[in-house]
Formats: sequence, structure tokens, C-alpha cells
Amino acid sequence: MEKTAHSEGRGGGLLRVLLQVVLTVSVTWFLLDRLGPDLDRLADLDVALGPVRWGSAAIASCLLLSGFLLSGLLWRGMVIEMGGAPIGRFVAIRIFLVANLGRYVPGKVLQLVGLTALAARHGVAPGIAAAAAVTGHLLSLLGATTVGLLALFLGGPEMQRWGVIGLGVVLIALIAGSLPGASDRLARLYSKLRPERSRETIRFPGKGSFVARWTLLFAFAWVVFACAFWLFVSSLVGPRPLLAVGPAFAAAYVGGYVALFAPAGLGVRESLLATFLVTVVSPEQALAIAVAARLWTTVVEVAPAAALAPRALLSEGR
Repeated sequence: MEKTAHSEGRGGGLLRVLLQVVLTVSVTWFLLDRLGPDLDRLADLDVALGPVRWGSAAIASCLLLSGFLLSGLLWRGMVIEMGGAPIGRFVAIRIFLVANLGRYVPGKVLQLVGLTALAARHGVAPGIAAAAAVTGHLLSLLGATTVGLLALFLGGPEMQRWGVIGLGVVLIALIAGSLPGASDRLARLYSKLRPERSRETIRFPGKGSFVARWTLLFAFAWVVFACAFWLFVSSLVGPRPLLAVGPAFAAAYVGGYVALFAPAGLGVRESLLATFLVTVVSPEQALAIAVAARLWTTVVEVAPAAALAPRALLSEGR
């Protein structure tokens, strides 16, 4: 009986992984087919990209890292504002970066679980840690959507229609978050979902301004990311218009995040990013930049997180 149940569970897991692969490949292939690059030419990246301008690449990497650090500080600020323990800035950044490694696992859940668990080890009540993690991710996604809208509106008619939908989502979220009593209802919802052993009070100071204020702050972080990506692209193919390049990074991130079946949006984000970039570079260059950007962001995000992971996982409130 146990062996049968184990076999069924294993079979279900393999089927789920297979389905994720099929969905990721299908969506990626569809987007690349519409992009129409000459994939044979990408075998020689020198055809698509020119000599790397290492100075611009270094500045872009520093700016990208600063965006990750700023996001960690914003999460810390939200934890404190919602009634959590005032953890130190470096500790908050360490927790945030290490928990971000969970984004590379399908489902987007492990990142939130890790953020909550690591924060709890530094005195942040589980309910508040989870509420801040969920709220911060949602508002960061809303901020990314706000910045990425420009990439959609600068595209063709089909992209512009998606831009109108995205703008509607942003406006509805901001209006709903600003309605009288919205923050109180959200606080009560989080309080019901918290573990029974937790007795902390979750609050949303500022009432109606909470959602709008934090969305604006996270949008600023995404402006930093957009500028970093613009510098990165400039380091590969020379100067390009900031407004045609930077917002594309945020828009592609949102598309990759929504694709829950793809680990860290793998494949989906790259094909979307290449689609946005064809207005300023060739299809071959766009796809090469998208692949290079994935490697770049992964190294800048994972390297410091991996270095900080032992301390974050072994520390006990220090």
C-alpha cells in the first residue's frame, strides 16, 4: 500500500514537471516564432553583439545590485510599519537576498516561505513576516507593472491593448486599496490566516495611502532596475533610447512572474524581453541580449545571496 502511494506520488510529480516543461517550451516557442529571429546566426554571438563595453557593464551591475538592496530595505520598512520587530538593515538585506533564491524553484512559493521563516528567526512574528512578504511581493509586482506599461504603449497595436489592460489593473488596485476600510479588512484577513499560536497585531498605518505609497516606492526600485538594464544593453550594442529599453525589463519580468509554470520565468521572460527590444535592435540582437540579461541578473543576484546564505541559515537572531 505504502509503495503504491509512493509510486503514485512520484508519478504525479513527474507528470507535473513534464507539464511545466511543455508549457514553458510552448509559450517560448510561440513568442520566438512571432519574433522571427534567424537562430542560426546566434551561434556566433559576434554577429549579434559588438565588443562589450566593460565600464558600462560594471556600472550596470552595481546599479542592478543596488536595486536588490533597495528592495530588501523596502521589505524591512514594510515589516516595521506593519508592526514587526525592527530588524537591522544588513540583516534584512541578507534575509531578502537569500530568500530570493527560492524564485528559481517552480511555483513562486518557496521565496515567500523562506522570507517568512528567516525573518521569524530574527524576532519578526510569523503572521507579520508572512503578511509583509505577500503584500510586498504583490505591490512590487504592481510597481513593476507600472514601470513596464511604457514598453507596452510604445509597442504595436496588440501590445498597446495589453498596455490598456495593465493600466486598468494598476488603477483598480490603487483605487481598491484606497477605499475606506480597505486596509482594515486586509489586516483582519491576514489575522485570520496567521498561525493560531501567533497573537501579533497586523496593522496598515496610513490607511488609504498605504497601497499607493508602497506601490510608488517599489516602482522607484523598478526604475533603478530599468536604468541598470539600459546601461547593460548599452554595454553590448551601444547607446539606445532609455524609454525604449528600460521599461521592457520590468514588463518582461511581470510576464515571466505570471507564468507560474516556469521557474523564475525561464524562457518566457527572455522571449518577451526580445519581443519588446526589436523596436531598437535586430531580432538576433534582441534574443542575444535577452539571454545575456538572464545570465547577468542571475550572477548579480545569486552570487551575493550564496555568499550570505550560510550566515542567514545558521544565525539565530544575531
